[in-house]
Amino acid sequence: MSNVPLSNKQREEILKALKARFEKNMGRHNGLEWAQVQAKLEANAEKLWSISEMERTGGEPDVVGHDKKTGEYIFYDCSAESPKGRRSLCYDRAALESRKENKPKGSAIDMADTIGIELLTEEQYRELQKLETFDTKTSSWVKTPSAVRKLGGALFCDRRFDTVFVYHNGAESYYAARAFRGSLRV
Repeated sequence: MSNVPLSNKQREEILKALKARFEKNMGRHNGLEWAQVQAKLEANAEKLWSISEMERTGGEPDVVGHDKKTGEYIFYDCSAESPKGRRSLCYDRAALESRKENKPKGSAIDMADTIGIELLTEEQYRELQKLETFDTKTSSWVKTPSAVRKLGGALFCDRRFDTVFVYHNGAESYYAARAFRGSLRV
């Protein structure tokens, strides 16, 4: 993960954007207060940088939960469609290296690692879809079980016909309408 510190202006801008999104979408985080979330973010510069990267790549991160055991706030990408700045990626580095021609610009796992976030699991993706409707025109890679990945596959999800679907593809595949959604605990 790159650890490029944000300037004061960048910190102010991302906190302002996050606060506006938090207040506009209270149904995603009932009972939580922005002041407490902001305090956590301000105390964790590295995590704030990751949130800023989620925003920069089109993820529109927002708080979707609070872990009472650890005190951490849970952020997911909440853009209506898969994040534009993360599309046309294969699943992981092994898939990227297996392509002999027409390689994508990178992989979802590598980009997530660079940003400092985790791909949503299928379970997390389904929880996100309970909050609102996402990915009705796009799809998102999700964390793939190692048994599936060892056989060359990877999983992705979308929402069609008011139903969340889980599909498989070769991990080396990539599409202009597929990205990945991430999570971060702060």
